Amino acid sequence: MENPLLQPFDSAPFSKLETAHFKPAFVEALAQARAEIDAIAENPEPPSFENTVAALDYAGYTLERITSIFFNLNSAETNREIQGLAQEISPMLAAFANDITLNESLFKRIREVYEHVDRKALNAEEAMLLERKFRHFSRNGAMLSEKDKQRLREIDAELAGLKLTFGEHVLEETQKFELHLTDPGDLEGLPGAQREAARDLAQSRGKEGWVFTLDYPSYLPFMKYAENRELRKKMALAFGSKGFHGDALDNREILLRIARLRFERARLLGYENHAHFVLEERMAKSPAQVTAFLKELLDKALPAAHRELDELQAYALGRDGLGQLEKWDSAFYSEKLKQDKFDLDEEQLKPYFELDRVLQGMFQVAGNLFGLRFEADPTIETYHGEVQVFRVFDGQGTFTALFYADFHPRPGKRAGAWMTSYKPQFRKGGESERPHVSIVCNFTRPTQTLPSLLTFDEVTTLFHEFGHALHGMLADTTFPGLSGTSVYWDFVELPSQIMENWCYEPEALRLFARHYQTGEVIPGELVEKIRATSNFQEGMATVRQVSFALLDMAWHGGDPTGVSDVKAHEESAMAGCRLYPEPAETCMSPSFSHIFQGGYSAGYYSYKWAEVLDADAFAFFRERGIFNREVADRFQKHILSRGGTEDPMELYIRFRGREPELDALLERAGLLGSPA
Repeated sequence: MENPLLQPFDSAPFSKLETAHFKPAFVEALAQARAEIDAIAENPEPPSFENTVAALDYAGYTLERITSIFFNLNSAETNREIQGLAQEISPMLAAFANDITLNESLFKRIREVYEHVDRKALNAEEAMLLERKFRHFSRNGAMLSEKDKQRLREIDAELAGLKLTFGEHVLEETQKFELHLTDPGDLEGLPGAQREAARDLAQSRGKEGWVFTLDYPSYLPFMKYAENRELRKKMALAFGSKGFHGDALDNREILLRIARLRFERARLLGYENHAHFVLEERMAKSPAQVTAFLKELLDKALPAAHRELDELQAYALGRDGLGQLEKWDSAFYSEKLKQDKFDLDEEQLKPYFELDRVLQGMFQVAGNLFGLRFEADPTIETYHGEVQVFRVFDGQGTFTALFYADFHPRPGKRAGAWMTSYKPQFRKGGESERPHVSIVCNFTRPTQTLPSLLTFDEVTTLFHEFGHALHGMLADTTFPGLSGTSVYWDFVELPSQIMENWCYEPEALRLFARHYQTGEVIPGELVEKIRATSNFQEGMATVRQVSFALLDMAWHGGDPTGVSDVKAHEESAMAGCRLYPEPAETCMSPSFSHIFQGGYSAGYYSYKWAEVLDADAFAFFRERGIFNREVADRFQKHILSRGGTEDPMELYIRFRGREPELDALLERAGLLGSPA
């Protein structure tokens, strides 16, 4: 049979794909890619930028596309068969990556170009590609002994499998838990929409009553509104103990092995630890700089956090006589305090944030800023019936990108929200290849009587992931290796986080915040309440994020080989940030997918780092107008379109006219005057 993955295709041929197609496609694509690499390494012509460095960046295009399709499915529409196949394929890809970086002939040619090319003959993008290719090889074992190269191969192959297993365990733990309720009294406090969604879920599982799960659209409202404290505790302990049960899905030994292997790998390559290895190619250049940054934020946020916690404790005592707040009380009493303090119930907002209308409004925001137009195209194939696809055009009507959107939780889809790509942007041979990007979320589902009505947090999440998508869609570079989101990790969150700011602006909200039944624009008083609550408990939120970053650095900024007790190590790392008693039954590390499965190891700090950038950048928009085309053009020209073609600080200065300043973030968070 013909393999659709090995035939020419533009958009991913999902309707023709069977799981059986993938392994043969990988085998063939790997063979093709190896042949391309060998041709570069064995080229009899003298090494040049074009025949070595540029050629290498374009090599393996078919393999890259197959890889993106397969692993996107493994995240958004997986099953046991795909997961098993991923365990086979990941080591194959790791071995191939090592075959490239440890290829002596290839590195010799790259080194020859690096040391002897006329730099004045290269433009900025070419110079950056040369620098990054040389560093990639030198940082990943090209100059190791044969013995050490073999050990590097073994480490990378093992890590590839361990990270997949870690994620599979978290997904299975998330999906196996359910809170099945049959007593209507247990639903006290829950809004009607949450009750209806839980009833629909129970019916879909052949059960009477109501079912709640650890998926965010089910879990978060339950923790915010359920009056039954024991049931909130049950949910919180289940959520906080994923991968921490001492059973077949326990992730402790896996994460210890991952941390130790990363440390061994860094030492093998001549670095003090994994964080030193990672941060060499970040805006924050060292663990010391990251730690100093986090300490400065913590010093500003901790006094505010303690004041906020005292206020919350007093509120809980006054409302219910509760003498000690626990983790499962935080969201519940915070929501009640916010309602009383600002006269704002999140349920008041949801009718104004119907998903389809928010989506169209978000497109209009992008149109006002960047001249983009989005047209739905139901003829483009998708991997699930819920996925929508849009053709994107610029202000001149030129095709710019394909945009996929997948919004709701379901079995086989991991939790959270992310942006990904099916095809990179690049230019070659006079042709401009446009990108295919996707966002995947887990938002509130429609029910039998209600459309999908988003919480305000879900609205900001949608804009966040769309910011990543814009970074991919508006890419305008020559080389795929520098395109779109191929930037320093602590810079990649700037385009996403800045887009969240428009969700708080009346001028933007008027475009999409309309009542799903009446079409009424969200009242100005509700907008003011949204803005007033924007930094509600920001001290506690900042401390929470800093604690996650400190935990990341505790695993990757030192020597983990002596760590045997995951819980104790976590407690030590986060001790200075704890605001609530830590239950013995819970532990974050075994489900901390960002750092043990995703790409955030030694990089979780980048969320707060990028907040400094986004607050400072949006202050520029606020000064000139949130839809000011001159500022938007500068942002597109110097940030969104340039990818990783230049040093990110240079790009930022070109956009802003100066380096970013921390005060913009502290002012937005209400922490500017906080005592240290």
